[in-house]
This record gives sequence, structure tokens and C-alpha cells, in this order.
Amino acid sequence: MERARGKLLEFWGFPDFRAGQANAIRAVLEGRDALTIMPTGGGKSLCYQVPALVLPGVTIVVSPLISLMK
Repeated sequence: MERARGKLLEFWGFPDFRAGQANAIRAVLEGRDALTIMPTGGGKSLCYQVPALVLPGVTIVVSPLISLMK
């Protein structure tokens, strides 16, 4: 998690994660599944962006458009 916090500070300038982010990021870094439910603006994107910077390889994100879901 220290490497993840380092990336958070380096790229976004925040010293620590918001509530819920640390648990989700820790799960991903440990290879476990994570379901994170947060409001708009709650910081969900960091839950996949930070592990993508820390882990080797490519990260693929599938993000459906709201208009396609209706």
C-alpha cells in the first residue's frame, strides 16, 4: 500500500486515500475481487487507476455509458 500511496501523491497530490478507496485498492493489489459503491465524485476511478500504475501489465477498464444502460 505504500507504493500505492506514493503514486497517489505523485500523480494526484493527495497524501492519503478517501474512505473506502484504501480497502478496494488493497483488495485489487492482493489479487482479490472488489465491489466499490460510492457516490458521484467519491473517487471510484482511483480504485482502478492507482493499481494500474502499481501492478505490471495492461489494465482494461469497461465503462458503459449511462445512455446505453437506459
